[in-house]
Amino acid sequence: MASEKTIQMSIWKKAWEHIELIAALISGLFILIGWTLSKNDMVAFSIIAYLLAFAIGGFAKAKEGILDTIETKKLNVEILMILAAVGSAIIGYWAEGSILIFIFSLSGALETYTMNKSHKEISALMDLQPEKALLIDPQGNESLVAAADLKIGDHILIKAGERVPSDGTIIEGTTNIDEAAITGESMPVSKKVRDEVFAGTVNLRGTITVEITKPQEETLFQKIIQLVQSAQSEKSPSQLFIEKFEGMYVNVVLIVVAFMLFLPHFILGWSWNETFYRAMVLLVVASPCALAASVMPATLSAISNGAKRGILFKGGVHLENLGNLKAIALDKTGTLTKGKPEVTDVLFRDDFTKENFLQCVASVEKYSNHPLAQSIVKYAADNMNLSFIKPETSEDLSGFGVKAILQGVEWKVGKADFVGAEAAAAFQNGIAKQLAAEGKTIVFASDHKGIAGLITLKDTVRQETIDAIEKLKSVGVYTFMLTGDGTATAQAIASESHVDGFVAECLPETKVDELKKLKEKYGTVAMVGDGINDAPALATASIGIAMGEGTDVALETADVVLMKNNLSLIAEAVVLSRKMNKIIKQNVIFSISVIVLLICSNFLQTISLPFGVIGHEGSTILVILNGLRLLKSIKE
Repeated sequence: MASEKTIQMSIWKKAWEHIELIAALISGLFILIGWTLSKNDMVAFSIIAYLLAFAIGGFAKAKEGILDTIETKKLNVEILMILAAVGSAIIGYWAEGSILIFIFSLSGALETYTMNKSHKEISALMDLQPEKALLIDPQGNESLVAAADLKIGDHILIKAGERVPSDGTIIEGTTNIDEAAITGESMPVSKKVRDEVFAGTVNLRGTITVEITKPQEETLFQKIIQLVQSAQSEKSPSQLFIEKFEGMYVNVVLIVVAFMLFLPHFILGWSWNETFYRAMVLLVVASPCALAASVMPATLSAISNGAKRGILFKGGVHLENLGNLKAIALDKTGTLTKGKPEVTDVLFRDDFTKENFLQCVASVEKYSNHPLAQSIVKYAADNMNLSFIKPETSEDLSGFGVKAILQGVEWKVGKADFVGAEAAAAFQNGIAKQLAAEGKTIVFASDHKGIAGLITLKDTVRQETIDAIEKLKSVGVYTFMLTGDGTATAQAIASESHVDGFVAECLPETKVDELKKLKEKYGTVAMVGDGINDAPALATASIGIAMGEGTDVALETADVVLMKNNLSLIAEAVVLSRKMNKIIKQNVIFSISVIVLLICSNFLQTISLPFGVIGHEGSTILVILNGLRLLKSIKE
């Protein structure tokens, strides 16, 4: 559950957003009153109204600017605006000065509103966390407790329609869980005893008893919130450059304005009043407000957009870099493929049926812990309505296979060398060689008569992999597979998944070397892996992308995390990044063009202070709204 401090900050931000807007509107109302009074020759009262407009509209910005200047010992845009407004009032342009304050405060209120809007996904996540949980004590008594007070080992009851308050493991019951808050996946996930459930997800169907496995502050849900918050606070290279440029630019503007206060009077023959007025206009139109707002709203919007889809960026720098992606290296197991071997072919001797052959082999393999054995047993259990035969003896020979006696007959299940290499090679006219060329792993089975049959297994390509690879190619990204498997298996998977190239028999250090080669050739290169054995490669790549079904390891390893094992999200992330970079360029070019145009117009004496204010502040609002477009769409 979100901490009390976090909730209070969220409430304060929302309240401040309304206070700023109300203050701006009241300031505008007093400007209207002042203008009406001045038209009726009530000059003294109109000045009072304008002063109130100054005070109410400008207080927040003046305070912000002064405190920031004291803290950083650097002048800022807020100080420029306040100086321009005060200067306008000094030379009698009360209406113009107050209009400047009004529009500046209004744009500030809108900027606060848009920034808060970009945090909406995080606020929505926080609202999904239940505050209470139904605790079951060792005696079976139920009591309602605060979710924040749950401890590891506690048992809680979660009824249909309720949200899971903390990460845990089901110890009783089965259900369907909506994990959209964690993975972005809209389809419910079936859960049974010993399956994990995550805080913030919804129990859709049955009543389940869950044992808490993590304290509240360490749940996956909280880590996602912290990760996105951290990403939103981290500045991209573009934002850092803009802020550095802005600091120098403000000082240049003040120096130019200082000269403008007297030089035009002597050089161009302007009156003192006109000279001071143009200096104040320059203060307004030359301020880089729009330029400063060109990057951050767009970046925050893109990060929020990605989070909503289950794409988590660990910072603006990674989001920005992804737009320059030219090549991507992908691990095979668990990334391109499902990561678990599945039975693909079952071939057997003529004196067997498929059912009794599988019954015998699965009965032997049932007592082995090898992943291939477990896959065979699962396949037999799921596809055949058969009972297993308990072996009279069983021996697991590591690296070779399993030997057992079933109903007085000795069976061997395992490698060709274990069951008889020559006989295995000759089985059904050497079909094993053809199957191996397809990248399949072969398990042979023999009885007292010789080779009884074979079962092939393969780590199958994910259903969405081919579509994802094609999407990456469509956005101009070269795809490359790195795997520790043999050449035959790698060739088969590469062909099936449509990747552009591959390297087989890769050790962790080999993957690092291959990535360095790709970086030399393509520049910006991403690596996609499971976040554990691919850690060196993820660190070497320009951008590390973790696939991990929302695991803690994935959150801690890479620069970008895909909360669901869906490769298609990578192409979406690339498009999102490129769209963001495009919008940032649009904003920067537009804001600089407006500043140049307004400055030239001021020197030509063709623009008044109100129009300068409208041009300057209007451009600021436009670049903010342009950045917010990233909240809705990531289509090119």
